[in-house]
Amino acid sequence: FIEHRNGRALIADEMGLGKTIQALAWLRLHPEKRPVVVVVPASLKLNWYRECHMWLQSPKVQILQGTKIVPIIGEIIIVNYDILTDWIDVLKTIKTQVLILDECHYIKNNSAKRTKAVKMLGKTIPHVIALSGTPIVNRPVEAYNALKLIDNTIVPDFWNYAHRYCGAKHNGYGWDFSGATNTEELHEKLTNTVMIRRRKEDVLTDLPDKIRSFLPIELSNEKEYDEAERNFIAYVRKTKGSIAAIKVSNAEVLAEIEGLKQLAIAGKMKQAISWIRDFVEVNGKLVVFAVHRFVIDKLMEEFGDIAVKVDGSVTGESRQQAVDRFQNDDKIRLFVGNIKAAGVGITLTAASNVAFLELPWTPGDVSQAEDRCHRIGQKDSVTIHYLLAVNTIEEKIAQMLDSKRQVLDSILDGKETDNQSLLTELMNEYL
Repeated sequence: FIEHRNGRALIADEMGLGKTIQALAWLRLHPEKRPVVVVVPASLKLNWYRECHMWLQSPKVQILQGTKIVPIIGEIIIVNYDILTDWIDVLKTIKTQVLILDECHYIKNNSAKRTKAVKMLGKTIPHVIALSGTPIVNRPVEAYNALKLIDNTIVPDFWNYAHRYCGAKHNGYGWDFSGATNTEELHEKLTNTVMIRRRKEDVLTDLPDKIRSFLPIELSNEKEYDEAERNFIAYVRKTKGSIAAIKVSNAEVLAEIEGLKQLAIAGKMKQAISWIRDFVEVNGKLVVFAVHRFVIDKLMEEFGDIAVKVDGSVTGESRQQAVDRFQNDDKIRLFVGNIKAAGVGITLTAASNVAFLELPWTPGDVSQAEDRCHRIGQKDSVTIHYLLAVNTIEEKIAQMLDSKRQVLDSILDGKETDNQSLLTELMNEYL
């Protein structure tokens, strides 16, 4: 479809169906079309970097950080919407061939600096590919700027577009374009021209029951974490030789690891919250699992008006009420659960997306938590998102859990198993 459209298209598939890969596949088909500028939400920069290296052959990828201008040396340049204004002048000089706009509803507001920067950058670029899982027919105004960049013959005039498709009405102070009218006409117009959209239910037979996705997140406290990790490595090396004898219930070992885990989660919270906010705005309901109370409390502080929680403090009838509200109330978009307290015995099939902000110690606990959504009554394939702090202990734990998906005895009980203790294996990783 993108090739047929000569690299000017809107990929509007639902989340989890591979919009990123589709855009990268077209780049792989056309290695001569460089440089490429990829504009993304900040929380997705590392993910795009990783996906570029997974799907393209020896890509020269450059991530732009902050507002201090450095030379552009990459062939694929990844920049987040928030800083694009600062980089616009240098990016206009490199003769960009392809512009990719991920989560293109980010340029819905005409008065926003990032919208003006994207429009300025995009007007002379030969190929524009926009990605959005937002159901365009629900909020047509959010798509206008992206559609205009892709093909201005489809929507030549905002005033007419807004009155035809956005339920334009004057509220006494100004014009309100937040509605939706003639939606079937708009959908047909877009699918006959620039847009391809598949929903999970359309391609369900092609999907696995569960899709696991690892989303790398940068730390905001990298220096603090690195120092703690160096101290931990020194501790592990000091105890080398006696590691096999260390019981996994050993409070000292667990305290050392717990310190690293808490620094990692603290350092990724801002980015994780940003990702969750984007997700629930666009993709409907989400189940989020965490371990620590401070993480759950922070999420409820941020999303309390659209969220319910189940942790150790929520019992009996209150627990069931939280589940029922999530299952039945469209306004409740987020379920926040402690992995132990909410990981068993409840059904959350109103969502087909699960996110882990923290990981437990056993693959059994992970699978149990995943299966709150993947149960009888679930009509969709379930996508599980692991939001992991990059280059930290979280990645090591995730890799081990992934390789040991068979249920282990709880290592926190210090039970001997046929498998090497996860904790001991983790410490060996640092030797």
